[in-house]
Amino acid sequence: MMALQQSIDLALDTNIGGGGLPQAALDEALGLVDQAMKRLAEDDSSGRLPLLHMPRTSDDLASIREAAAFLRDDATDVVFLGTGGSSLGGQTLAQLKDYAVPGAGRFTESPRVHFLDNLDPITFDRILHKLPLSSTKFVSISKSGGTGETLMQTIAVLTALEKAGLRAHPKDVFLGLSEPRKAGARNALRDLLEPEEVRFLEHHTGIGGRYSVLTNVGLLPAAVLGLDIAAIRQGAAEAYEPFRNGAAAKDAPAALGAALNVAAAKSGKGIAVAMAYADRMERFTRWWVQLWAESIGKDGHGTQPVAAIGPVDQHSQLQLYLAGPNDKLFTVLTTGVAGKGPLMDERLAKRAGEPGFGAKRIGDLVAAQGRATADTLARNGRPTRQIHVETLNERAVGELLMHFMLETILAGYALGVDPFDQPAVEEGKILAKQYLAQG
Repeated sequence: MMALQQSIDLALDTNIGGGGLPQAALDEALGLVDQAMKRLAEDDSSGRLPLLHMPRTSDDLASIREAAAFLRDDATDVVFLGTGGSSLGGQTLAQLKDYAVPGAGRFTESPRVHFLDNLDPITFDRILHKLPLSSTKFVSISKSGGTGETLMQTIAVLTALEKAGLRAHPKDVFLGLSEPRKAGARNALRDLLEPEEVRFLEHHTGIGGRYSVLTNVGLLPAAVLGLDIAAIRQGAAEAYEPFRNGAAAKDAPAALGAALNVAAAKSGKGIAVAMAYADRMERFTRWWVQLWAESIGKDGHGTQPVAAIGPVDQHSQLQLYLAGPNDKLFTVLTTGVAGKGPLMDERLAKRAGEPGFGAKRIGDLVAAQGRATADTLARNGRPTRQIHVETLNERAVGELLMHFMLETILAGYALGVDPFDQPAVEEGKILAKQYLAQG
């Protein structure tokens, strides 16, 4: 039984008027996605796309749990070094345990988990001075082993350990996560850490960083936090089940979502907004922004992904969305929060001039706001998709992650782009290293 419920009713012009997407555009996109699904089925049967086999893989879970036990053992803090796809998936799962949740994140249990995904000299310096190095463990993640930001962070940590008199201990406090060495090619992260006898987990060679959340890259942080990593995979398997059963595009939620995005792109909606009504989906929306931007944005194709969180971004963005250019496709993500949270005292609600709040809970208002935002967008002719997950747990997040990866791959295939490369990004990386050397 799928946890994810999706409705595209409020995206179509037949339901919301002229600003919506024409049924003909959706039908054309569904035809393209049907062809893309045939290619996906070939990817599965040939083994060309290992990501498709990941949801039903379980033989690696024991090694992930073992590595997580090593990281947790006697540790007050566990630090994950890695950027982009090496980090955002882990952060998405970690939010189930309050990682980076405003306020609540300050009260997380031991070990505290940190993801240092952005390279900032002030931040990194401050963290190295604040961390209790003798009880902190580190994980350095880079698929290629050559990510400049991760290498600099790792060098800085090794230097800090030496200064703290912990020179003999890198192998006791570090794990590496990178591809196996390739014949005749360098792996800088392995070159850096293997002489210190640091143990490495192998990054899946056939799954790129931004698609790696269901591998040890995403599941290791989840396991450190005590999450059920088998349930994450189970949820992902449920998102893929309609494809295994040979469903038509209109009957497979991820394929229907891909078609909706393709129709929007071809109808001049150049921006895709994902607004989630839950603190614990904030990193999910950021993970999706990278996934969509880096996979679809090439050869002149793609739509601009924008992450938003409700209700707060209603106050900062909704004016533009309702009354600005009608060039966006909206996805409103909600969870089952009605009836949850603190109860509003009726006397105080009256005093505040809001008697309607009396005997209601905070979750009741958030649920009403998510529904109202979708309806208000639709009433203003803004195409809106609704995705609802009743309980935000490991299984549901696994399903959401796989849904959006499948949606992205199929949209890429349907638009005629390769959703797995990122040639434009590599150019900037090479130039940055040249400028650094020129110094």
